[in-house]
Amino acid sequence: MKPRSNRKTALTPQFIELVPPELDEGVLYVSMVYGCAIHKCCCGCGEKVVTPLSPTDWKLTFDGESISLHPSIGNWSFPCRSHYWIQENQVRWAEQMSDEQIKAGRLADWVAKAR
Repeated sequence: MKPRSNRKTALTPQFIELVPPELDEGVLYVSMVYGCAIHKCCCGCGEKVVTPLSPTDWKLTFDGESISLHPSIGNWSFPCRSHYWIQENQVRWAEQMSDEQIKAGRLADWVAKAR
């Protein structure tokens, strides 16, 4: 992924029930009702990123002020292929992963969900 001048370094959490029709840049929308967090890709490409919250998907931590998501967000199906962590509202950029690493990660996810 080529660095972009509009890459995000932080996100502002906003708890919602329903996702708004238009997403604002730099906002992490969290719907506990629907068990998901949504934001625009932090690289600045504008793609909508949906992270379902469940034991086999992403886990959200909220300490009253900031949000963290685990595991990392790898947008492998987007042209940008961005990869980052959201930790205490901060975007921590991660290393790119090879196609083999992505395939292995997807297989591990599939196995975990099958259990």
